[in-house]
Amino acid sequence: MAPGLPTSMDRPHFIGIGGAGMSGIAKILAQRGAEVAGSDARESTAVAALRDLGVTVHIGHAAAHLATDATCVVVSSAIRADNPELVRAAELDIPVVHRADALASLMDGLRAIAVAGTHGKTTTTSMLAVALTELGSDPSYAIGGDLAGPGTNARHGGGEIFVAEADESDRSFHKYDPEVAIVLNAELDHHANYASMDEIYDSFETFVGKVVPGGTLVISADQAGAVELTSRLRDLSTLKVVTYGEAPSADVRVHKVTPRGLASEVTVVLGGKFLTFTVSVPGSHYAHNAVAALAAGVALGIPAHNLASALGKYTGVKRRLQLKGEEGGVQVIDSYAHHPTEMTADLAAMRGAAGAGDSPSGRILVVFQPHLFSRTQELATEMGQALALADASVVLDIYPAREDPIPGVTSALIVDAARTAGADVTAVSDKEAVPDVIAGMAKPGDLVLTMGAGDVTDLGPAILARLSAGPSAGPSS
Repeated sequence: MAPGLPTSMDRPHFIGIGGAGMSGIAKILAQRGAEVAGSDARESTAVAALRDLGVTVHIGHAAAHLATDATCVVVSSAIRADNPELVRAAELDIPVVHRADALASLMDGLRAIAVAGTHGKTTTTSMLAVALTELGSDPSYAIGGDLAGPGTNARHGGGEIFVAEADESDRSFHKYDPEVAIVLNAELDHHANYASMDEIYDSFETFVGKVVPGGTLVISADQAGAVELTSRLRDLSTLKVVTYGEAPSADVRVHKVTPRGLASEVTVVLGGKFLTFTVSVPGSHYAHNAVAALAAGVALGIPAHNLASALGKYTGVKRRLQLKGEEGGVQVIDSYAHHPTEMTADLAAMRGAAGAGDSPSGRILVVFQPHLFSRTQELATEMGQALALADASVVLDIYPAREDPIPGVTSALIVDAARTAGADVTAVSDKEAVPDVIAGMAKPGDLVLTMGAGDVTDLGPAILARLSAGPSAGPSS
């Protein structure tokens, strides 16, 4: 891969342009006037949105898709070396740029907030984007998921602030030089790239070291990995550290989180004063994300009470506890959770929402699709233990994404661990059979959670349609 950035990004070509991170960068470049082109494996809503902006998108990967006058080729870590467009770029001597370098170039000259952490990046970045937009700051942003309101993951704004999700999975977040860095948490994940927590800490420490002189680190005072990271930071002479959380020592202290159905009321203590606001997503982990966003905005000089009010306009991100609908008294909600910590947090949030109102005995039914063979190999036991928090679960086959199979690693490892933990769990290999299985389980007042980072999200509408058809309906087609 060619080091650094090309001198011009007037005509970039993106390989895998429909991906969450890649499509966002492509959108911003198109909005800035670049002639953007690219390819993706399949049609998608992201591809359609790019075409609406005038982007040329080819379906499938072929050398002929790369224009000879492209000024650079943008790739993510998921693109393999034998991709025909990448091979063709080498033949044409077209510079190849990692998406993190491309994103870093978009932040040049702006006040950047980079949001990092093993969990919660997309939500926190989105909260900041929504709140700053509501306050008239007209920020640019690049997010790993679509905002439920605007329905987009990226935007070129006219203001001086750029909010970006900073991906630790491949260490690409080392490319950024933010004015404010947020570290929500640090846990062992991305096992293909990190062998130990020491490697995770080293990587996050490098990220924190990139904060510009005089900048701010906003970091959790509660999560064990974040606390350990803070203790490891060596040179803080040019950095202001702001901690947040329930710990008594936190600079922005979470005093109380009160569930309000699928929303939360959050009270914090900031500068010795109490401040209360509402976030339209359930669960204490999302409330803590909102407090991190609040602290970051204050670090940029925005009044806390203004930010608190604006955070109330946040209505969620697609796939982050997104309500898909309700049929027959059964709510169907979609969750992106794929790591045991995320799974546990979302199930805890849903426990407060299931059966609210007229049916307080409502159950949580989970349809879980494991994501990646490497993650399953390392965390199958913890995933199974998390599923034991549900009343009943359906476990699908592993969604491989970019990985090849690992001998002996299947979703059966999770099923066995879940049963050992006392869970009521059913293994279902045929994804198309899931709507019928759920229809046979669900009762009014129950909540169905489709969970995972793969294509399990597609099941929500199918489950709702099957529930609508009633108990006597035949197998779904």
